[in-house]
Amino acid sequence: MSAPPGTRPTDEDGKAGSVTAAARRKSAARRRRVVVRSMQVAIAVAGIGSWEILVNADVLDEFFFPRPTDVAERIGDWLADGEIFDHLLVTLTEAVLALLIGSALGLVTGFLLARWRLLAEILDPYIKMLNSLPRVVLAPIFLLWFGLGIWSKVVFGVTLVFFIVFFNTYQGVREVSPVLVDNARILGARERQMLRHVFLPSALTWIFSSLHVSVGFAIVGAVVGEYLGASEGMGYLISEAEGLLDTTGVFAGMVVLAAVVLVIDLIVHRVERFLLRWKPVAPT
Repeated sequence: MSAPPGTRPTDEDGKAGSVTAAARRKSAARRRRVVVRSMQVAIAVAGIGSWEILVNADVLDEFFFPRPTDVAERIGDWLADGEIFDHLLVTLTEAVLALLIGSALGLVTGFLLARWRLLAEILDPYIKMLNSLPRVVLAPIFLLWFGLGIWSKVVFGVTLVFFIVFFNTYQGVREVSPVLVDNARILGARERQMLRHVFLPSALTWIFSSLHVSVGFAIVGAVVGEYLGASEGMGYLISEAEGLLDTTGVFAGMVVLAAVVLVIDLIVHRVERFLLRWKPVAPT
């Protein structure tokens, strides 16, 4: 009910209006999530269904494009006999170690160079030179240096993750508002307090953006390293299937890896939402 003409709105009216607007935003966000999830499922069903129909109609060669049902059956067999879990554990161990070590190194180096401009200018050509090196060429060298165990794959993954996190952290810290920095200094904040309360919260969005990309690259580093030389892991499993011309096994391995990346990315997303819960939600 609207207020009579000439009546000024009270504080209770303002609070009720804010609650109503927040409820509408939540309802709109919920409807949007339902639409997005429905469209994602519809695209997956349409793509997999079309693939199955084209193979059954001999439009696609079954040797090169195995039926999705055969791929699902192979994954079911792996899960039933437990064969895949040992390989998956090795690959996940390598990927998680590469993600943690690469992210930590990228964070520390990014913060250090963003805050110490002279050091950043001195190291600039070396960072660009190292980043331009083709990582795939380094993989055989790491196998020679660190052997066929997990550490050659971890180091390879670190080289992929490090630069992604480093450049995002560096840029995130550099783009912190100078007004915010000046105000914090006027209030007497020390460097450690500036890092904790100004630079780190401001750069978190950049850092988490890099982590979403880094998850996939950590998995890629582990699998490529196993593919080139290993006795266990998902890369070894895919390489073994490829050697036997078993395309169903190759596709099954790729589907399992894609599912693992989605799960890890979901975990990173939940952590991001928790740590950035203080940020206002962007309007949809």
